[in-house]
Amino acid sequence: MSDLYARLETPLPARLPAGSATAVFCYGACFHRSEHVRELAILVDGVAHRPAAVRMPRPDLAPALGGPSAEYPEDRTYRSGFWATVPVAAGEAGATIDLQAAVRLGSGREEIAPLARIEVMDPDSPQSWDDLPVERAGLIAVCMATFDPDPELFRIQIDSLREQTERRWVCVISDDESSPEHFAQIEETVGDDPRFRISRSDRHLSFYRNFERALRLAPPEAELLALCDQDDRWYPDKLETLRGALGSAQLAYSDQRLVDAEGRVLRETMWEGRRNNHTSLASMLVANTITGAASLFRREVATLALPFPQTPGLRFHDHWLALVALAAGDVVYVDRPLYDYVQHPGAVFGDVAKGHRRGPRQAPWRGGRRDYFFGYLPRDMQARALLVACESRLEPRKRRALRRFVASARSPLALAWLATRPLRALIGRNETLGSEGALARGILWRWLVGAGSRWSRAPGRLGWNASMPPVLTAEGRGLRRWRARL
Repeated sequence: MSDLYARLETPLPARLPAGSATAVFCYGACFHRSEHVRELAILVDGVAHRPAAVRMPRPDLAPALGGPSAEYPEDRTYRSGFWATVPVAAGEAGATIDLQAAVRLGSGREEIAPLARIEVMDPDSPQSWDDLPVERAGLIAVCMATFDPDPELFRIQIDSLREQTERRWVCVISDDESSPEHFAQIEETVGDDPRFRISRSDRHLSFYRNFERALRLAPPEAELLALCDQDDRWYPDKLETLRGALGSAQLAYSDQRLVDAEGRVLRETMWEGRRNNHTSLASMLVANTITGAASLFRREVATLALPFPQTPGLRFHDHWLALVALAAGDVVYVDRPLYDYVQHPGAVFGDVAKGHRRGPRQAPWRGGRRDYFFGYLPRDMQARALLVACESRLEPRKRRALRRFVASARSPLALAWLATRPLRALIGRNETLGSEGALARGILWRWLVGAGSRWSRAPGRLGWNASMPPVLTAEGRGLRRWRARL
């Protein structure tokens, strides 16, 4: 057995389609049984990338390995944590992408250990609809994701699709392994309408991956794509209005009216108490303003966005698609509601109108751990993925914004830019509702725990713990309060 221990603890994609470019998040531990690890680099097909953090405190690791021993000495495992976000480009189908840990030990020796291997496969070829029941030119594919939908709300949503004044559409329904009873209700509601195709996943995916699957199922003839929830109600002119507004932009989206399950209006517009945004990529990265069900976008957006990145924490399909669309071009907004966004306890996020409960107060450095891992790091990974996936399409100002955000974790000047962005609210630019403050706190935690672990040998002392916390949201306080008022 090698004296070098190097393992990843977060999943990486097993496969990537040929020709795609993305970023992957590597989180794990690396230590040597008899020597200290002085330096660590992540090799991607032999190209070295500097991790965001090395030799970070992992008081959880020795117990997880069965306790301190000659094989796993505690003084080595404690300072063994590392993480990195690295760019990955998939070449020709049949090739593999090798990720390795390259370390320099205290004695000056260098060693390499394997971390992961990603296969490169042929891109998915969506099945063509030879019997398309509508005109192919200008076709819109409505991509719906379902999971145990409420039968009545699902019926209302399907009826609202059938009532669209825009007739050039088909709908693909990706079902996330609903119960047999719910799936039978889905089939009964759709009936023999040739504009609908239903595909049931053979395993549970979650809404993020299910929407990704729905996009892959869209017929190649569709020039435009729209996302659809299972429990809303579209206005008859929704698709027609968004198509007309799109112009040369990559994505068009609208306002929405919030209603309860019985149709009672809770709010006439989404944007009470918060400024809408569809022009600032930095603000969009910090806090999304584009709801998936409000959007119509070009196929190019989906091509660039697939595969969806495996970011830490909770993942949101509409945030990633909005970022790709704005990075690749322009986004336009229709300033009126085009559908009813239904709030009810059975929704993926529960009843949004009742807000989110706040967890117990934590010491600042413990809250900073959550804000770093589930606030800053997911956005850092999205920014890095955009820099490689949309490289040829990024305008200089957008590229600068992404690079500045990435630099915030290591540059005091870039961190100052991020931390002072909430002051834009003084001139009415409150689209992020001060969420940058939580991200800056997370980065400060990273600096503090990195420095503290160098002199604190006792696991857990003063909260020096860089293990991945339980998955929680890491929204800023202002954004949480705004959601609570929805």
